[in-house]
Amino acid sequence: MLLGIETAAGLVGVALADADRPLAGVWLRGDRRHAEALAPAIDHVLSQAGAALGDVDAIAVDVGPGLFTGLRVGVATAQGLAEGLGVGVVEVTSVEVLAQEAYGCGWDGPVAAVVDARRGEVFFARCAGPGTRVQAPSRRTPSALAEELASEPGTLVVGTGAQRYATVFAGAGLKVAGIAEPSPRVLVEIAAGRLAAGAAQVPPAAVRPVYLREADARIHWVQR
Repeated sequence: MLLGIETAAGLVGVALADADRPLAGVWLRGDRRHAEALAPAIDHVLSQAGAALGDVDAIAVDVGPGLFTGLRVGVATAQGLAEGLGVGVVEVTSVEVLAQEAYGCGWDGPVAAVVDARRGEVFFARCAGPGTRVQAPSRRTPSALAEELASEPGTLVVGTGAQRYATVFAGAGLKVAGIAEPSPRVLVEIAAGRLAAGAAQVPPAAVRPVYLREADARIHWVQR
């Protein structure tokens, strides 16, 4: 049984799956309250599935890139649960979840997964097509990324960054999908597929968020 935790963006999501199918899930707007919402969401999903925390064999978590606070809450919770249960963790990036969701909806071309990074920036990664590897994420301004992707007009742009800067990407001739938040259901699907293929789980202490930028508090401190 696999428990998935999704807190990389504004959504607080939890999903539970066994080897065959998803069992339960819940999606909540975090609104900067990821810490308050995550534990009750986990309890609710376990209750929906008629399962107990001790039934969980592995934890899947979105390690980013995404919002700093949300990532810290999700990763720390995954680490604590995995340590307490004596199980491993499956790391999945937010850009992988977004790309997979696009392909699950029937898209078969290139995808640019774009996550709103605040401060006028986005995190993004490309995927050439279904079944291909998602590139390592990096950071750009929306206008620079739109200019970069303009040479690939068949690219579908998804994610919270795609929604926030939709006019910028559409102005560059790119197609913007309605997929915004990474889905906890897709997160556990990816993790379950990796486990079925024999991928090793990560020890809880070795899990690391993909931040790509210092926290705002650190930036403000340095500026002062």
